[in-house]
Formats: sequence, structure tokens, C-alpha cells
Amino acid sequence: MNKILAACAVALVSLAAQAADYADIGLAELKTAIASKKVALVDVNGDDSFKEGHIPGAVLFEGKEKLAKQLPADKSTLVVAYCGGPSCNAYRAAAKAAESLGYANVKHFGAGIRGWKAAGEKTEAAK
Repeated sequence: MNKILAACAVALVSLAAQAADYADIGLAELKTAIASKKVALVDVNGDDSFKEGHIPGAVLFEGKEKLAKQLPADKSTLVVAYCGGPSCNAYRAAAKAAESLGYANVKHFGAGIRGWKAAGEKTEAAK
């Protein structure tokens, strides 16, 4: 019986860890971080959307290996992943990749690119 309970506890802990979300960062805080050059932005909206316009300075998420080359060496750097908007969960792939690369300060910009644009903020087209 103890083995069954232990297995159930391990399963529940694993599920809770997988369901963990990343702290959200608001527009004002994100703009401050961008202005002070203390953030690495990761866009997970895909190539076409990225080419049309992304938050200035963002890199396109194309997998963990490429992300490892794009993020700064300082693992304490704030890394912010974003996608389309509040109902989009694609950001999690980039957030998890950054976390697995050792970045300890990973957040989510829940408003996404739609919220950024709706706030009247400028975007940057891919070159």
C-alpha cells in the first residue's frame, strides 16, 4: 500500500510541475526592462508573424539549440516569452527551453503581440 501511495505522490508532483505557469509581466514593467536593456525577449508566434512585426529586440523561438545561442551568457537575465495574446500557451515552449538552459528569471508577457500592438507600441519587422 505504501508503494502505491508513494507512486501516486510522485505522479501528482510531476503533474503539478508540468502545469506550472510562469509569472506574468505587465506592459509597463516590460517597457521599463526593455528601456534599461535588462531583458531578453523571445517571440513564439512563428516566422510569418515575426517577419510582419515583433516587439523590438525579440528573437524568434526556433528551438532550444538556437535559443541557447541567442540568449545572453548571464543566466540571471530576465527572459520574457510571448505569443499571440492571453489565450495563447505557445510561449511555454520557449519559457521551458530557457529554464532548461539555466535561466532563473523567466516570465511571460500574457498580452502578447496583440496586446503590445493594441497599446500603440511600435513593432520591428524582421530583416
